[in-house]
Amino acid sequence: VQLQASGGGLVQPGGSLRLSCTASGATLDNYPIDWFRQVPGKEREGVSCIASRDGSTFHADSVRGRFSISRDNAKNTVYLQVNSLKPEDTAVYYCAAREYGFSCPGELYGMDYWGKGTLVTVSS
Repeated sequence: VQLQASGGGLVQPGGSLRLSCTASGATLDNYPIDWFRQVPGKEREGVSCIASRDGSTFHADSVRGRFSISRDNAKNTVYLQVNSLKPEDTAVYYCAAREYGFSCPGELYGMDYWGKGTLVTVSS
């Protein structure tokens, strides 16, 4: 399974982006998908997750109400819509998948597949 995160960029505070996680070699709908983010010097932290069976979602407290996660199975893509961005949201964002389990959220060290990250910079 190869994952690729994209859609990052430079945005002003209060702005929005839509991050995409695409896959080759697998059908994403079969996997719970987690989004993590990381800033230099800090551990990667879980942000959002979408489950594989019922499509239920999870968001960390720091992003709840501002971020949403969804699937487009026709495009084999998971989206992370990030709204009302703050400077502290600046990070490299990664999507990840795991073979076991179907619910959310996943654990950082339980991920089996990682995409290359996409940088989100929130600055005026």
